[in-house]
Amino acid sequence: MDKLKRVLSGNDATPEESDGILPYINEASTLSWSTRIKAFCICFVLGIALSLLGSFALFMHKGLAVFAVFYTLGNIVSMASTCFLMGPFNQMKKMFSSTRLVATLIVIGSFILTLVAAIVLHKALLALICIIVQSLAMTWYSLSYIPWARDAVKKTITTCIV
Repeated sequence: MDKLKRVLSGNDATPEESDGILPYINEASTLSWSTRIKAFCICFVLGIALSLLGSFALFMHKGLAVFAVFYTLGNIVSMASTCFLMGPFNQMKKMFSSTRLVATLIVIGSFILTLVAAIVLHKALLALICIIVQSLAMTWYSLSYIPWARDAVKKTITTCIV
């Protein structure tokens, strides 16, 4: 069970095997494991609910801008939900590791560009393009947590195109 907790929390190695103090900070959290799981689930479901709520906004006046905002906020909340599992320090460490750095920067950039296009510029088409980029970036970022998933997607696309 301890190994499952370590893997789900993003700690591939035991605190004795890891370098630095971050594993000890994460272990010192006042939240129990069951509370962390519950908070993750609530936060993740809230993120999905915000994204779905934005979908209903598409049928309102200026709906695309509202959709863009709710969709982006939903993605941010869903992404932040993993902080409950692995802790904010470990989350940031994993997000900005060399294997995910480009994907993370594109995701964050697409969040910002979507919000700017929807709220500041009021450009529906640009917001829609940013939402598409955001969806693709989030998918690519998420695949980075699954071993060999990116390679499988690359090979599949290459096979389909060639």
